[in-house]
Amino acid sequence: MTRTGTSGRTAGVDPEALWAPAERPRRGRPPAHSRAEITAAAVALADAEGLGAVTMRAVAARIGAGTMSLYSYVPDKETLLELMIDQVAGEHRLPSGPSGDWRADLRHFFREQRALMRRHPWLPTALPAQRTFGPNTLAALEHALAVLTPTGLGAPAALEIFSLLSGFVASHVTHEHAQEAAAGATDRAFHDAQARYLRSAAVTDACPKAAEALTAPGGTSSPDATFDRLLNRMIDGLTATD
Repeated sequence: MTRTGTSGRTAGVDPEALWAPAERPRRGRPPAHSRAEITAAAVALADAEGLGAVTMRAVAARIGAGTMSLYSYVPDKETLLELMIDQVAGEHRLPSGPSGDWRADLRHFFREQRALMRRHPWLPTALPAQRTFGPNTLAALEHALAVLTPTGLGAPAALEIFSLLSGFVASHVTHEHAQEAAAGATDRAFHDAQARYLRSAAVTDACPKAAEALTAPGGTSSPDATFDRLLNRMIDGLTATD
């Protein structure tokens, strides 16, 4: 549930304060650390050990600072997560502008998004908690909406398509990571037993359609080819007009 203060502003993350241009440092001793350094340390920690390992204490230890000193740069973990998401969004390689082939541009954008999520496996989990848009996130959104302009869809519909495709990519990458983690935990005997079970389900007519779909010889395809095939189907379905 969203918490609000007496002023009506959402408690916790303050978008205006978070993304405002940094003030010029005052005279005197320069700050020992920076938000950028703290954010980079948090991203590296999440990449190595998962999002659950990111605590203010752990991040402080990583940069050789006291835990309480971090709060003068980042007020809470919720704000740190926003900074982490926007920092990795800056890795998104965006062309200078749409090429004119909006389908190709959209495929390129979401292939990049998948690559980004695979480099940072914690990102699909973190995105649903995102509450504001930093400059890098806004730049990516602006590019995606510009790509969708030739479809003739209005801004609200284009934003919905962007959100749905982003959700698809996050779900797909989460599934990829889970399958890769499980691959070493299963053996050939399991797969053989699974195939026999599904064939028996088809023979007994218990679940013939499901068994047919799950046992049909479809050949093997690379993870990239599988993603492209599913992405194309999503794009075709979401951008179809009545």
